[in-house]
Order: sequence, then structure tokens, then C-alpha cells
Amino acid sequence: MIKPITLSALAFLLAFSSCRTKQSQSETTQTNDQPVMVSAPAFNADSAYVYIDQQVKFGPRVPNTPAHVQAGNYLASKLKQFGCEVTEQNFVATTWDGKKLNARNIIGSINPKATKRIVLASHWDSRPHADQDPDAADKNKPVTAANDGASGVGILLELARTIQQNQQKPTVGIDLVFFDAEDWGNGEKAANDFEKESGNQYDYIGFCLGSRYWAKNLHKPGYSAYYGILLDMVGAKGATFAKEGFSMQFAPTVVNNVWQTASRAGYSQYFVDTQGGQITDDHIAPNTIAKIPMIDIIHTNIGTGGFFPAWHTAEDNMSNIDRGTLKAVGQTLLQVLYNEQ
Repeated sequence: MIKPITLSALAFLLAFSSCRTKQSQSETTQTNDQPVMVSAPAFNADSAYVYIDQQVKFGPRVPNTPAHVQAGNYLASKLKQFGCEVTEQNFVATTWDGKKLNARNIIGSINPKATKRIVLASHWDSRPHADQDPDAADKNKPVTAANDGASGVGILLELARTIQQNQQKPTVGIDLVFFDAEDWGNGEKAANDFEKESGNQYDYIGFCLGSRYWAKNLHKPGYSAYYGILLDMVGAKGATFAKEGFSMQFAPTVVNNVWQTASRAGYSQYFVDTQGGQITDDHIAPNTIAKIPMIDIIHTNIGTGGFFPAWHTAEDNMSNIDRGTLKAVGQTLLQVLYNEQ
């Protein structure tokens, strides 16, 4: 016979166990309500740094110069080495001041047969004059463009290498698009002139010539992408990326997904959850002409506005490039890609 006190204790234990079971079930339900993140391979910031440095070593990648040709050949070669299907768009662009530029967009496609595609882009050319340099003697010199151009390209090259070497790959197709002739425009005019043309297109006063060409002449007939992400000035120490204004206008869901992914990965000090200004950049033409929702991850100073200190100066060199920033951007992109279905 069980003693009365033992029966009471047993009843208490059964009741407590039942409560714990209900609590455990409740906790499981709450956990299941949260999206489960698929683990992405590690992004190697050291490798991305090397790809940036190699571009800089060619010299300023200004169209119509030997450095521009050599750098373009290097980019196409690396994409092929990483198993991408490479397409080149050679075109002649007319600048705001009437110059003719021999330009080329370079596209590397991963998993080219996939029907659902994501575009990742960056411009690879250099600005022909350092108009923002405080030293008058340097204002007419070409910009080395380590951060303003090469950083985004370096991250995308490392992303391609990482995916190619990893046994598990994203299920979606990825198109890495390196836009040319982005940075020739008249900055003062462009800052005050964002005019609509016929067909709801835009006049960028000589900026973004490569992205406009690509948007009007997509590299494959009938090409379409689920969305796109543009990288611009993504390598400087202490970089901050606000939610750029046109990105929030054209593709707010994509913006929020990227920023939430970055936060969950521990990079919220870079991807700041705040609204930024509207930037005329290479994402405008894909949105307005090609009708592909594309966002811009671009370094802007939170609160004060403006870009990183060496923007459009002779000091935009490798001393500005920080591996921590490269890691934050590259790892976030990989995490986004590996969680696409």
C-alpha cells in the first residue's frame, strides 16, 4: 500500500510534468514560427581583399586606357576560372560631355539553367578625375577607386569562388554583372538633375552608362530576375549602410530581407535599420527600364549624409579597405542566397 504522503507527491509530480509538457510544446510552436536559416559557407575576406588589390594594381580603370582593358580581361578570366558562364557586352557609350567610351559589361552566370535568378552587381570602372579632392593639383587625376568600384567587384568574385568550391550550392541561378562606365558623369549636375525621359526612364547626366545599356539590352533574350542587389562602396572601415531611398521605393521587401539577414548574422552595426536618402546609382536603370526590382547597398554616413571620406579623391586606395566590412557584406549576401528557394 502506498502511503498517503507518497500519493500526494506523485500527484504533484504528474501535474508538474503535464505543465512542463505543455510549456515545452508551446516553446516548440513559438520556435517553429521563426524562419529557420540555412547555414551558408564562410566568406573569406582575405581573398576578397586580394581581388580588390589586384584591380587597383592595374591602375585607374578608366575607359579608353590600357589599365581598363587589362582589368576587364582579368575579371572575365576569374569568372571563367570559377566556373561561371561568361558573357561580355561591348558597346560605345557617349558621355555627358560628348566623349566616346569603349566600354564593356561583364556578366558571370552561376547555375545558368535555373529559371529563378538573382542579379548581384557592381561597377568596375574608375572615375577619370578626382573632383572631390581637397588638393587642387589632384582634381584632374584619375581615381584609383579601391572602394568606389573595386570593393564590390572583389566581394562578388570571392562569392563566386566560394560557391564554386562548396559542395552545397544555392538552388537559384545567380548572375554577377559588372557594369562599366558608371563613374564618368558630371557630379554637380547629376546631384540636381534627375529627370524623367520618355518611357519612364531617367537621365543620369553621364553616370551609370553601363547599367543603362544592360537594362535596355539584357544579356539573354527574355531574361528576367526575381530581384537584384547592387554593391557600391562596400569596403571601407566603419562603413554604414542605410536603407537607400529608391531601394525602399522599388523593392522594400528585398531591402528588409537583406537587413534582417545581416542583423541575424551579427552585422547590424554595418546594416543600420534606418531610412537613407535617394542615391542615383546603377540600380535605377534595372528598376525603371528592365523592371527588375534591384536595391543598392551603398556606404552613406548615418545622420550627416555623404559618402566615405576618400570618395572621388586621389586617396581612394587600399588603405581604406577593411576586411571586417568585406566579411559583413559578403557573408550577408551568401546567407541571403543560400536561403532562397
